[in-house]
Amino acid sequence: MQNTLSEIHQIPAVCSFSQALIDPNLLPNLFLSDHVKQVFDRYPKLLGTYSSVQGDEELRELLSADLQRKDKLQVSPDELMITTGGQQAIDLLSSVFLRPMDYVLVERPTYSSALDCFRQRGARLLPVEIRREGYDLDLVEVFMKRHKPRLFYTNPTFHNPTGFTVPAAQRKRLVELAERYGCLIVEDDAVHDVYFDAPPPPPLYSYDTEGWVVYLRSFSKYLAPGLRICAVAARTAVMAPLLTAKSLADNGTPLVNQKLFQHCFESERLQQHLEKLRTALQMRRDVMEQALCAGPASWQWHRPQGGLNLWVRLPDGLNANQLLTESVRRGLTFVPGTICDPLGEMTNRIRLSYSFMNEAQTREGVHLLVQVAEQLAQH
Repeated sequence: MQNTLSEIHQIPAVCSFSQALIDPNLLPNLFLSDHVKQVFDRYPKLLGTYSSVQGDEELRELLSADLQRKDKLQVSPDELMITTGGQQAIDLLSSVFLRPMDYVLVERPTYSSALDCFRQRGARLLPVEIRREGYDLDLVEVFMKRHKPRLFYTNPTFHNPTGFTVPAAQRKRLVELAERYGCLIVEDDAVHDVYFDAPPPPPLYSYDTEGWVVYLRSFSKYLAPGLRICAVAARTAVMAPLLTAKSLADNGTPLVNQKLFQHCFESERLQQHLEKLRTALQMRRDVMEQALCAGPASWQWHRPQGGLNLWVRLPDGLNANQLLTESVRRGLTFVPGTICDPLGEMTNRIRLSYSFMNEAQTREGVHLLVQVAEQLAQH
C-alpha cells in the first residue's frame, strides 16, 4: 500500500510547490471564526449527536438547490451524499465497484492518489491522453468496447495536473459512450469555481440521463479545507451500495463539520470571497509564469484558465525525479510527473502549485528551482 503524493507532502519544505491547497491567508478566517459561535448557539447539542450516514439533510437540500440553480444539475437531496473529502469518495467508489483485475480508464496524466487507490484494489489501468482539446474519444470507445472497464476516472474541469478543461461537445459524447458500453464515469470536480475568465462548461453529470455518471463536487478546498466536505451526486442504483460502504467506513461525516460548512456556504460573504480569491490566484499564477520566463532555459506549459497548478515541461536533458531529489535538499518540493503518469514515464514533467505560497515566496522558490535545474544541467 502506498500514497506517493502524501509521502511528498510529508517532506519538510521551506517552499512547497507540491501542495495543491489554497494559502490559508487567502481564506476568510475571521468570518469563519465568527460563524463557529453562531452555529453552536443555533445547535447547542451539535457535539452530542451523529450525522446520518448520507449527510445532514439541511446541507443536502442547500447543495441540491445550489447545483440546480448555478449548474443546472437535476439532482435531489436524496441523490447526494456527503463524504469526508473527495479522496474518501474515490476510495468508497473503488471499494464498491472494483475487483482485482478489473479495468479502469484513467487520464494520462492524472491525480496520483487516485491511481494509488485503484492499484491498491488490484485494478488494471488503461491510460487515455488528455490534451488541450480533450480526449481521443475514438480510442476511448475502442477501450470501452474491447476491455469493458468498470470505471473511467475523469477530472475534466481545470484538470489536475494539466489545468486543461474538456470542451462541452466532448463531454456529451463521452457520456453517450459510457451509456452505450456500461462504463461508470467518476467525475472529480474539485475546483469548479476557481476560474479566471469564463466559468467552465456544465459538468458531465448534466448530460447523464441513465445514471452512468457519479459526480464528486468538492467545496471546502476554497472555503475551509479543514472541514473536508465533498458532495457525491449519484442515481439510486449507485447511491445504495455507496451508503453501505460509507456506513462501514465512518458511519457519517462529522456533523459539526457539515453544519459549519453549511452556514458559511449559504452566506452572501462566500460569493464576495470567491471573487477576491479568483483574482488573488490569477495573480499568483501570473507571478509563477513570469518567474519561470525569467530563467535562461526553456520551461514550457499551457496557461491554465482556472485551478491551482502549472503542468511544466522541463528543459531538455532534465529528469523530474533527479530535480526533486536535489530540490528537497534545498528545502523545495513539487510533484514529479512520473507519479501522475499511470505508465510512470513522464520524467520531463513537473506539477507546480501556485496556490499555496505567496507572491514573494513564489518568486524566491522558482528562482531556487531554476538554479537547481541549471546546476543539474551542467553535470
